[in-house]
Amino acid sequence: MGVEQAPTAEGKQAAEGLKQAAAKDERKTEAETGRPLKKGAARFDERSKSSDGKSAGTKQKI
Repeated sequence: MGVEQAPTAEGKQAAEGLKQAAAKDERKTEAETGRPLKKGAARFDERSKSSDGKSAGTKQKI
């Protein structure tokens, strides 16, 4: 849920905190790897492969 879509003030704060934490983690990961993380569909495939070496499409076919 986006910050603007949260129905309560507490929800907006939680969404903003999550967004900031995700951005901080992304910057940390990019610094550790020395390259920017992929975005969009390419990132989904990259993250899926990192868990077990198989792409998301391969996992769905099984």
